[in-house]
Amino acid sequence: MTHHHLDATVDTAIDVLTAERRPVLTVAPGDTVTVRTLSAAGYTERQSAPGVEAPTLVDPRRGHCLVGPIAVAGAQPGAVLAVRFDALVPDDWGYTGSGGVDTPVNRALGLTDPAARGPLLWDIDPAAGTAVNQLGLGVRTAPFLGVVGLPPEPTGEHSTIPPREAGGGNVDCRELVAGSTLYLPVTVPDALLFVGDGHAAQGDGEVSGTAVECGMTTTMTLSLLDAAPVAGVHADTPAGRVTLGFDADLNTATTTALDRMVDWIAGLHGIGRAEALAMASVAVSMRVTQVANRTWGVHALLPHDAILPSGAPR
Repeated sequence: MTHHHLDATVDTAIDVLTAERRPVLTVAPGDTVTVRTLSAAGYTERQSAPGVEAPTLVDPRRGHCLVGPIAVAGAQPGAVLAVRFDALVPDDWGYTGSGGVDTPVNRALGLTDPAARGPLLWDIDPAAGTAVNQLGLGVRTAPFLGVVGLPPEPTGEHSTIPPREAGGGNVDCRELVAGSTLYLPVTVPDALLFVGDGHAAQGDGEVSGTAVECGMTTTMTLSLLDAAPVAGVHADTPAGRVTLGFDADLNTATTTALDRMVDWIAGLHGIGRAEALAMASVAVSMRVTQVANRTWGVHALLPHDAILPSGAPR
C-alpha cells in the first residue's frame, strides 16, 4: 500500500464536481492519502477582521474550494467507495458567517439585511481541541470535512452546494470525525473523489450556513467494496452507524434515512423490517444534518451499544 500526499494548488483545486477533469492523483484500493484543503471559500490567508474578504485560490468561485478528483483505479459503478478518515487536523484559524443574505432560514429569523451579519473569526488550537472567537467565546472542536463526494454523473460540471443521493458531496455530517468510514456508491469509472470544506466544529443543522470553516489536513484510506450493508450514502462512525437522506422535502429526506437504517438493523439482527422499525423507534436518533443548502439533510444514528445482543445482562 502507498501513502500519497496532495496540497491545494491552482492545479489541484476546483469549485465544481465533474468527471471530465483529469485526475490530480490516481491511487490503488487500500492506499492512503494525506491531503491539505483550504476553507470552503478557498482563503489563502487569514481574514484581517470579521466580514473582511481575503485572497482566494479560485477566483471567481462558484462553489466550495475542493481538491480533486482523486481516481481510485478499478472502481466502477455498482461498487462502493469506502473512505476511512484516519486523521483530521484543522488549521489554526477559521471563520463563521451568519445573516446578511436572503435564505429561508435568515428570512424566518429576520436576518436578511446585510447590516444584520454576525461573522466570527476563530483562533483554533488543534492540540487542545478548542476554538475561541473575537467575542471571547469558545467551543470544543470535532474536525470533519463537509464535502466528500463523487460526480453525480459522467458528464457536465455540477454544483458543490447541494448534497446528493448520487455521489454524496456536501453532506455536512458532524459525525464523520476521525475513525469514521463513509461509504459512497460509485457513480463513475475510477470513482473520482473530491474533498474539502473543513469544519473544526459544527452543530447538527449548520444553521447559519457555515460551521467553523477552516483549512484541514486529512489522512484517509480509500478502499473498494463489491457491496455494502445498505443502499445509498452511509457511514460507520465512533458515535454509531449512520444512514443519510437528502431532499428538498424534509419528510422525504427523513424517510430515506430511516428506511436505510431499518434495512441495516434488520440485516444486523436477522429480523423483519417491521420489527427493525420498532427497534429503531427505541434505539435510533433522527437528526437534521444540515439546513444550509436548500436541500434538507437528515441522518439516522444508531449508537453501537444501543441494541443489546441476545443473552446480554439485563
